[in-house]
Amino acid sequence: IVSAHTPRNTVVQILGDKFPYKLISKKIDLPEYQGEPDDISIQKCQEAAKQVDGPVLVEDTCLCFRALGGLPGPYIKWFLDKLKPEGLYKLLAGFEDKSAWALCTFAFCAGKDKPVQLFRGRTEGCIVEPRGPRDFGWDPCFQPDGYEKTYAELPKEVKNSISHRYRALAALSEHFSQLNDTPETKRAKHQD
Repeated sequence: IVSAHTPRNTVVQILGDKFPYKLISKKIDLPEYQGEPDDISIQKCQEAAKQVDGPVLVEDTCLCFRALGGLPGPYIKWFLDKLKPEGLYKLLAGFEDKSAWALCTFAFCAGKDKPVQLFRGRTEGCIVEPRGPRDFGWDPCFQPDGYEKTYAELPKEVKNSISHRYRALAALSEHFSQLNDTPETKRAKHQD
């Protein structure tokens, strides 16, 4: 896994035994690509597969403001670094629409020169004045739809069951579960 945000144990816990690869967290230096979220994820995954010379799982996270046409989107890391959660909230001061969505994309590539597969998770919400602990990025200013609390205020188990990251990993898990449940696999399991 090449991910700056998600602890390996969180990924392993969500994926369970459906993922056919052993997950090893590895921090490598990838260029900061520009463009649309899918394009960035594909480029990061291809570069990581070249550097690792093997299968990789790369995460990219976006926070998208509807009033700003989806920005900051994939550039949220830089916006957050300069503006902090308070500044993100203030960006929308002149707009009535405070709606936003959190997007997580896990890109998987089986190895160098192999195709990249994307698994996305999206959580709708709105940008609010920051509330809650400041220990994880923009969580204090993102309030998911249907909740009165921000990501930062929600208990971890609740956040982890509704988050954009959870949804992306669930899509990844479902994909590999289907691959593992081929007729041959089912027969082999039945014979055991």
